[in-house]
Amino acid sequence: MPDLLLELFSEEIPARMQAKAADDLRRMVTDKLVAEGLVYEGAKAFATPRRLALTVHGIPARQPDLKTERRGPKMGAPDAAVQGFLKATGLNSLDEAKIQRDPKGDFYIALIEKPGRDAIDVLAEILPVIIRTFPWPKSMRWGARSGKPGSLSWVRPLHAITATFGPETEEPDVVKFSVDGIETGQTTYGHRFMAPAAINVRRFEDYEAKLKAAKVILDPQARKDIIFADAKELTFAQGFELVEDQVLLDEVSGLVEWPVVMMGSFEPEYLAIPEEVIRATIRNNQKCFVVRDSKTGKLTNKFVLTANIEAADGGKTIVSGNERVIRPRLSDAKFFYETDLKTKLEDRLPKFEQIVFHEKLGTQAERIKRIERLAAEIAPLVGADVAKATRAAHLAKADLLTEVVGEFPEVQGLMGKYYALAQGEDASVAAACEEHYKPQGPTDRVPTDSVSVAVALADKVDTLVGFWAIDEKPTGSKDPYALRRAALGVIRLIAENNLRLSLMKVAASALAGLSLKSADAEKLPSDLLAFFADRLKVQLREQGARHDLVDAVFALGGQHDLLMIVRRVEALGKFLESDDGKNLLAGIKRASNILGIEEKKDKRAFDGAPDAALYGLDEEKALAKAIGEVQAEASAAVAREDFAAAMSAMAKLRPPVDAFFEKVRVNDDDPKVRENRLKLLNEIRSATRAVADFSKIQD
Repeated sequence: MPDLLLELFSEEIPARMQAKAADDLRRMVTDKLVAEGLVYEGAKAFATPRRLALTVHGIPARQPDLKTERRGPKMGAPDAAVQGFLKATGLNSLDEAKIQRDPKGDFYIALIEKPGRDAIDVLAEILPVIIRTFPWPKSMRWGARSGKPGSLSWVRPLHAITATFGPETEEPDVVKFSVDGIETGQTTYGHRFMAPAAINVRRFEDYEAKLKAAKVILDPQARKDIIFADAKELTFAQGFELVEDQVLLDEVSGLVEWPVVMMGSFEPEYLAIPEEVIRATIRNNQKCFVVRDSKTGKLTNKFVLTANIEAADGGKTIVSGNERVIRPRLSDAKFFYETDLKTKLEDRLPKFEQIVFHEKLGTQAERIKRIERLAAEIAPLVGADVAKATRAAHLAKADLLTEVVGEFPEVQGLMGKYYALAQGEDASVAAACEEHYKPQGPTDRVPTDSVSVAVALADKVDTLVGFWAIDEKPTGSKDPYALRRAALGVIRLIAENNLRLSLMKVAASALAGLSLKSADAEKLPSDLLAFFADRLKVQLREQGARHDLVDAVFALGGQHDLLMIVRRVEALGKFLESDDGKNLLAGIKRASNILGIEEKKDKRAFDGAPDAALYGLDEEKALAKAIGEVQAEASAAVAREDFAAAMSAMAKLRPPVDAFFEKVRVNDDDPKVRENRLKLLNEIRSATRAVADFSKIQD
């Protein structure tokens, strides 16, 4: 079966756009092929700075013939309807139509046969449409071709289109079409500097091999592997180790077609700057990796760069050029750092009075005061020193006004820690200046120092309550204030530090601190707790907890105590993995189903205590006795938050429940006995709700 080779050769494509562009090209082409009845065997897309390429294997040489039936008007319908039917179906007369009998009458049916087209013709039709409608995040229209203004919007000027199609055993054909005056062909080009000559290609294997010979590594992953392996080998050979950076590696691999790894250096005096600032300077400005001393673990005055050329002088000029750029950047960073150290953090705070946090929530200075007050209230609840938590909250945002953070926003918080230590602050206070932003995502580290935890909770709860109070909640995929991330951060801080906090009380306290007329604890938005509940469900599911178990525990209420919910879900999951748990669940489900049917039939609930005098069978008496004992034992275990013990108590219900359903007919002929037995089933349901709503659990 034939294969397609498509290459779109252009000026340099921004590295950040390449991976998505390759995926978009593969998706758009294959979706169109399938829509046209051309089901392929496999497809893979590639990107380099100057080209997008796609190979699609096993495309049928021809579309299948299509036969469809189209229903027309009734026999005897007006002539206008008949003529419209004939025109739409291409029939010459009604003699060419079939008649289909129907209870509503006899209808004309046209059998339409649409012969399939050659796949190469279909490709010639769909590919130019895809190119013209390609979803670049940003595109440009440029220059004139043949005296006419260019009409194609593309990320950078498009120079050539290679498009071939054919079976492996034959010479492929060119898929002929043109876009904005660019005719398709079989010609591409190698490396811009080392092999710029035109290359004639046939199919993908030939194309990839010829590009490699022309100093172009087509596969982005192959380029990443080369850069990573060469960088590690180069640093190891000199007794150093590479500071790995996957994001930077992804970007650098999109800047070169033929990666060549080299090492440069800078003056040791710049190592006096915090390591993170050195890394940010070198990474952001020159896209270079930093290097550690493998013995001390500290940064060295070396860096690793990736060139796009094998230079005649072995790369000396390239390395020297990078050093000339990095040196003044580090000099600036050193100046910023030393300048920042001259001003204490608290002396910067008055400027926050002129900076608006949000028009409805006041200035940054007002927000800092709210966080201070809330951190002081939370501190005793998490075992933190109140004075330290208050001091940390007071200083935590100050580094936002420093020169270094202004230049490198990604080191906010971290620089606060460095400056706090430099001015002699307590180690916990300094740590909180950095850690109060954490965790910033599902994989980010969670602070464990109690002062950091108190300030981090205060910061996030103030954000959530504030935006809830002014009705700026996340909607759909929009979350401009990162409130979902803040809620997840609160959950992880509580769960991973085993904290017992009432979210209701903390949120009410945060709301009371807002200078909003309508803001008081009585009017705490009720759906804020539901929002936390939804975030916790997501978190637990990502950790492997069954969603139905999460729902079963949430159905009991008490969502403001997150730690208790997490522990209860864990215990319930372990219980249901046991034979007792599985069988008891089946019994409870059976009881609930019977109750549901009978309650619907009688239009009433069978609540209230059963009458012991109506128990006629030993199995009824045994079940009633077990329910009473288990309910007391499970409730006591839940009260002391020993959920494993509560589950063990529940397991004692299994034998009497099994015996009851084996020996007892619930719907007895005597109405009083029937009602009493249904009430007994309701007692099973009520007793088990001490640990979870078992009706929410799937079999």
